[in-house]
Amino acid sequence: MPWSPRTALLWDLVLGVLGTAAFLIDLGADLWAAGQYVLSGRYLWAALVLALLGLASVALQLFSWVWLRADPDGLHAPQPPGRCLALLHLLQLGYLYRCAQGLRQGLFVWRQEVPSEFDLAYADFLSLDISMLRLFETFLETTPQLVLVLAIMLQSGQAEYYQWVSICTSFLGISWALLDYHRALRTCLPSKALLRLGSSVICFLWNLLLLWPRVLVVALFSALFPRYVALHFLGLWLVLLFWVWLQGTDFMPDPCSEWLYRGTVATILYFSWFNVAEGHTRGRATIHLMFLLSDSILMVVTWVTHSTWLPSGVPLQMLLPVGGTCFLLGLVLRLVYYHWLHPSCRWEPDGVDGTQGLRSEGHQRPQNRRMARLAQNFFPKTRDEPWKGEVNGVL
Repeated sequence: MPWSPRTALLWDLVLGVLGTAAFLIDLGADLWAAGQYVLSGRYLWAALVLALLGLASVALQLFSWVWLRADPDGLHAPQPPGRCLALLHLLQLGYLYRCAQGLRQGLFVWRQEVPSEFDLAYADFLSLDISMLRLFETFLETTPQLVLVLAIMLQSGQAEYYQWVSICTSFLGISWALLDYHRALRTCLPSKALLRLGSSVICFLWNLLLLWPRVLVVALFSALFPRYVALHFLGLWLVLLFWVWLQGTDFMPDPCSEWLYRGTVATILYFSWFNVAEGHTRGRATIHLMFLLSDSILMVVTWVTHSTWLPSGVPLQMLLPVGGTCFLLGLVLRLVYYHWLHPSCRWEPDGVDGTQGLRSEGHQRPQNRRMARLAQNFFPKTRDEPWKGEVNGVL
């Protein structure tokens, strides 16, 4: 096997190890913060941290379990019996099991001199599911935890060392999830050379720079009006959920689990952009951007009219320009990316449905239909060869 592909496989394996380590470190930091809150008598803060961890973990296990059940028979052989897999997910270990499974397959492929097409495709299949689950975990748990710890620090006027650790691990987790998700979409490209490093960096930066102002806005609102932030989130979440439903998503294998996906997407849309249907992407993205911008402006007006100073003594005049600068820079980078750097691809209509027609050693080469659909929407079809198909969702 040539050195360059072998090096790429090793790099993918290292990234998988680092991604799993980042998840565990972030989890440990959140549990540590919850323990410190309990020891200091701040039981409400500890309960909020644990509630966010619990809800996000349950959602991840449900996604993982539904996808495993929907995958083609024999694809993951050998694997533990169904009852063992169910027990792992019940114990909230399903995501870590998938990480271990992906690392084992990646190591198996790297150690082969000439890996088969099936083994390479199966390693990609596993890593794509892990990337998607990591993205869900980022917006269901890591981002809300970051909002919570920032609100606590702003309201109390104190910054404990374990809170700084939680902030750093949250930044690490969010950054890693965005990078890994974009890299996973690149894996689905028919021609991977179409996506260069520069476009990946710009895409990552505009997502990050547009996300941080939203996090700051919600954190400030939570610090100033802690009793109303839950009502604010619930109201916007219901509106966004209705919008997702109107777009007729068809991402999950059954109608019940589809509502889990729609609810998760609505949570992502509360913080960032996530496209869930093909066609007219620019119009929907503009509507969403204006919706979040209007909501943020309303919260700023509420701060100014009720209090010009936070309880911690931090003036809003120092924080608002920082958030505004990040937003404008992120918007510029987003326009630059979509105007000059966003590639188009020629997609094959028969390459997104579980397995491909190529056979290798008596096996069909697997392809992750879920992530292929996302990539088809993220990287548009070339205009000279249009293709009509079903595609779902992209950050």
